[in-house]
Amino acid sequence: MSVNLALRDYLKTRRTVTAPFLAEPGPNADELDELLTIASRVPDHGKLAPWRFVIIEGAARAAAGEKLYELAKTKWPERSEQELDTERSRFLPAPLTVGVISTAAPHVKIPELEQLLAAGNVCLNLCHGANALGFAAHWVTRWFAFDADAAAMLGAKPGEQFVGFVHIGTPQTRLEDRDRPDVKALTTYWQVNARLTPVGFH
Repeated sequence: MSVNLALRDYLKTRRTVTAPFLAEPGPNADELDELLTIASRVPDHGKLAPWRFVIIEGAARAAAGEKLYELAKTKWPERSEQELDTERSRFLPAPLTVGVISTAAPHVKIPELEQLLAAGNVCLNLCHGANALGFAAHWVTRWFAFDADAAAMLGAKPGEQFVGFVHIGTPQTRLEDRDRPDVKALTTYWQVNARLTPVGFH
């Protein structure tokens, strides 16, 4: 296989554009279908496809935010109105949000962790797909991914879990790159312990 320089350069420079800087236009119906197809092309032990999508777009964005506001007001009555009001814009201004749900379940052969990781890879592929189609993306979770009442309101069934909400839209700014991890400091090379070396081996 030959070196794909364009892909290499993209992967070395990929950058998240956060939700406040994502605006119209968003993906149309055909582009969304292509995005979900790209997103689903991930390592998937057993071909279980242990994920599903919830699309939040159009008027549903503000409606979902209003529902989050109502839930938050019930859960945290001590919070100020200003703090609570931020919930109303959780799915704004990005024109499209794809909620990715893990449907991981006990399996005789495939650990649930592997299924969960497959769903996480779907989120990352959504980000790559958005960039490939000329958009940008922001993968977040936030409290409503982990709160049972909020997750159910947003479409999760019992036993399911949101692994991310991927906001997608047209970038309104070009962000400077941030500091990246020192991969050398994070890397070790495994070696056979000398005490496990067979007798007579030199």
